[in-house]
Amino acid sequence: MALPFLDTNVFLRHLLQDHPEHSPLATAYLAQIEQGQTRARTADTVVFEVVFTLQRYYKQPREKIRDSFLPLLELPGIILPGKQHFRQVFAWYIDLNLPFADAYHAVLMKRLNLNEIVSSDNDFDRIPGIECHKF
Repeated sequence: MALPFLDTNVFLRHLLQDHPEHSPLATAYLAQIEQGQTRARTADTVVFEVVFTLQRYYKQPREKIRDSFLPLLELPGIILPGKQHFRQVFAWYIDLNLPFADAYHAVLMKRLNLNEIVSSDNDFDRIPGIECHKF
């Protein structure tokens, strides 16, 4: 049997507790996952959308986003290929003050044993072991 896919709004409604009907349902569903009663898949794009929405529209600080969202991603019942790497993504997102996408790309580069990037973005200059070639 195929697993259900968790969309962005499940995480957002749970984290924000801002909808009288959807928030309790999202929290209950995630509690079932936490208790091992069910499992679900999600994707990197969902992670990006949650972080973007919390930061841009809800003005939540990066540390709060990490501290509330990362434990959900790390639940054993959340199936997300490569999810173990999001701890480092969040670390660089906060510690190096990188945009989330740049932190993700840098971690992906490390996973792929790449140490050079072509970009006009100065953010990559702050990442140890990555050489940025400007164009």
